[in-house]
Amino acid sequence: MRVVFISANTEQINMPVLPIGMARVAAATEKNGHEIKILNLMRPEHVHLSLDDALLSFKPDVIGISVRNIDDQNRESPHFLLPPVKRVVQECRRLSQAPLVLGGPGYSIFPEAVMEYLQADFGICGEGEHALPLLLDLIHQDPTPSDIPGLVLPREREKPNPKRIRNLDDYPLPQPDRHLDIPGDTSREEIWVPFQTRRGCPLYCSYCSTPFIEGDFIRRQSVYSALDNLRAFAAAGYKRFFFVDNTFNLPPSYAEALCDAVIREELDISWQCIIYPTPIHPRLAEKMARAGCVGAALGFESGSPVILKAMRKRFSPLDVQQAAQSLGAQRISRRGFLLLGGPDETRDTVQQSIEFADKLELESMQVTAGVRIYPHTALAEKAIARGFLGPDQNLLHPVFYLEPELDGWLQAKTARVVEERENWQL
Repeated sequence: MRVVFISANTEQINMPVLPIGMARVAAATEKNGHEIKILNLMRPEHVHLSLDDALLSFKPDVIGISVRNIDDQNRESPHFLLPPVKRVVQECRRLSQAPLVLGGPGYSIFPEAVMEYLQADFGICGEGEHALPLLLDLIHQDPTPSDIPGLVLPREREKPNPKRIRNLDDYPLPQPDRHLDIPGDTSREEIWVPFQTRRGCPLYCSYCSTPFIEGDFIRRQSVYSALDNLRAFAAAGYKRFFFVDNTFNLPPSYAEALCDAVIREELDISWQCIIYPTPIHPRLAEKMARAGCVGAALGFESGSPVILKAMRKRFSPLDVQQAAQSLGAQRISRRGFLLLGGPDETRDTVQQSIEFADKLELESMQVTAGVRIYPHTALAEKAIARGFLGPDQNLLHPVFYLEPELDGWLQAKTARVVEERENWQL
C-alpha cells in the first residue's frame, strides 16, 4: 500500500518541531513493505502546496494524520489548535478518497472526541508502530477490524486498549531526510531534532497525561541503537537535539551509559533534555555536559512541600535545589517551571514558590496561573469531586483548575512578578 503521513500541527509552540512519533510509525510501516511519503506541515503556508503535490501525484491508499497538540495551555487566552487540522482533513477529503487514520499524542488523550471533531475513518490511540501495519493489512478486507490494539472507530465509546511496545529495539528508528524530514524553506540550524530513548512514566503527577499516552512503566531503547541513530543524524548535518524523554535522568544508570556512549563517539552535537528534579549526582551532570548538554528543563512546578505533595511529586524543594546546583556547576542552562493555582494552593504557597524559585537563580523561569485539566488524571478526579467539572464534561476544549479564592489575584501577582524579573515569562 501507499501511505502518506501528515504532521498536521502548523503551530510552533516554543520552537519548530519535527514529528518524532509519526516518523517512528512511518519507519515501521515501511519495514512492513509499504510505500510511504512524509509531509511535515510546519507552517500554514506549507499546507496547500504540499498536500496538492503529495495526494495528487502519490495517490495514497491510506492517509495517516498526526495530531500533536490540542491547545497551547494558555488559560487567559487559550488557542484551540484543532481547526487548522480540520482544514487539513477537509483538504485531504477534497483531493483523495483514501481513508484517514488519526494518531499522535494529542489525539491519544482525546481519541473519541478528536475523532468526532475531525470526522476521520480510524484512529490509533497510543503507539502506532504495531497497530498501523495491522490495520493496513485488514483495511480493505474487514470494515471493522476492532481487535487491533488501540484502534478507535467512529462513534465508538469503548475505551481503547493500546499496545505498549516492551522492546523498542524491535522497531526501526527513523532516518534523517527520509522519515524525519524538514520543509525546504526551514534551516537545519533552527531545528532541535526531537530524540526519544525512553517511553512511559510511572510517577503519576496529578495533572499529567503521559502515563495514559505512553504507559506507566519505562521502556528503553538500547544505548547502541540510540547512539547509532544519533550518529546518522549528526552525519546528515543535524547538530542540535532535544531529548523528549519525560525524565532524562531516570534511571540514572541509563542516563550515564548514554552520555558515556556519546562521549566515546566524540559526536559534535548540542542537546537539551527534561529533568525530573530528584538529586542529580555531580558525576551525571559532568557527563551530561561533556556529552554536549547545553540546557535542561526542571519541571519542579512549586516550592511548597504542601503543593508538591498535592501534585504527587516525589521530590522536595531541597532535591530541586541540589539538582539545580549540580547542573549549574557544569554551566548547563536551567529552565524552571512554576505551575500555580492548583488544588490546595493559597496566597502563602504561591509566595513560597516565588521566593524559592528566586533563590535558585535559574537562567529562565516560566510561570503559569491555572492548571490544564486532562482526562484520566488525578486532577480531573479531584475537579469532579470538588464540583469544578461535571462527571461527563468534555475536556477537549481547554478547561483549567484555579482555586476560586485566587482567581484575579493570582493573574495580577504573576504578571507583576514576571515584569519585575528579566528572565521570567508567562
